[in-house]
Amino acid sequence: MHCDYDGFRIESFEAGKGLWHARIRRADLKPVSIDGVSFSTLEVGFAWSDPDAAIADAKVQIDQLKLQRYSGQMSQAEMHAAC
Repeated sequence: MHCDYDGFRIESFEAGKGLWHARIRRADLKPVSIDGVSFSTLEVGFAWSDPDAAIADAKVQIDQLKLQRYSGQMSQAEMHAAC
């Protein structure tokens, strides 16, 4: 399951039976640089019981970490696309 949110692509994936996680990457596929360290993807560290919960948590992480500043220049419509 994929979702575009705030200039990022969120992908949920199952790592073990019923253990859903989320992977976040920039929509333009460029790495995110945080404190001089480049990341091609960021993974949310919690396991959820379903993919929707993993994606919802990834959105919270994007908002809390204010990752949109790393997402590049995108229009408001592109940045807030629904999942």
